[in-house]
Amino acid sequence: MLMNTLRAIYTIWSRDMLRFRRDRARVLSSIGQPLLFLLVFGAGFSPSMTNIGSGEIGFTQFLFPGIIAMTVLFTAVYSAVSIVWDRQFGFLKEVMVTPASRWSVALGKVAGGTTVAVLQGLIMLIFAPLLGLHLGWAEILTLFGLLVLLAAMLTSLGLLLAARQRSMEGFHMVMNFVLLPLFFLSSAFFPLQGVPIWMRVLAALDPVTYGVDPLRAATLSGNVPAAALQAVTLHPVLVNVALMAAFSLLFLAPGIWLFSRQD
Repeated sequence: MLMNTLRAIYTIWSRDMLRFRRDRARVLSSIGQPLLFLLVFGAGFSPSMTNIGSGEIGFTQFLFPGIIAMTVLFTAVYSAVSIVWDRQFGFLKEVMVTPASRWSVALGKVAGGTTVAVLQGLIMLIFAPLLGLHLGWAEILTLFGLLVLLAAMLTSLGLLLAARQRSMEGFHMVMNFVLLPLFFLSSAFFPLQGVPIWMRVLAALDPVTYGVDPLRAATLSGNVPAAALQAVTLHPVLVNVALMAAFSLLFLAPGIWLFSRQD
């Protein structure tokens, strides 16, 4: 039983990996869009964002961890598009009649989406030296662990949103309504210190906030003064990790339940 479950998870995961390797346009576009944001917003807002961390942190350096989180966010959640796609074209129905349990199929989709999102996030790290950010092996390993947790949380969210969607159009409408607020309220683009209270409350409810914050701490650590880094971070890393793990379970459990109840 256990071997059948693991085999099913691996099969779904390997299928998503194969599709990712073959779709070069997807890889390039998922890198190009964050770079465009980094270049346009970084160049456009840098002259007016000179007081971050008492002037010790450049805006592009502040923005870079948010752009990594943006890459993971859109890649992870949109990986759930394949669920809707497979349902429309009959592949999902064929999988559902196999001996594999439905929850193992759901876990395979989450594993595949998580892996793809982590790979996309790691690719973005090659641009760090161009921004004056030097990452050692300790920082890279820390970022890898954070990316895995963030990607798992967001892929679980994608599963939850896609589990009962019947059309691509409906899924994309839900995504546009959910993703942009999650991204813009996460402190990816601006510090949350000094913003209105209502915005801080919404940011505290935003799960992406707890991914951007430790990514920023790990990326800027060793590159900016400790006092400046403390001024732009919101929570200790362990608090962010614990909250990301809690959100992952909060999204994954009902996502698997809804997925398993499909007709």
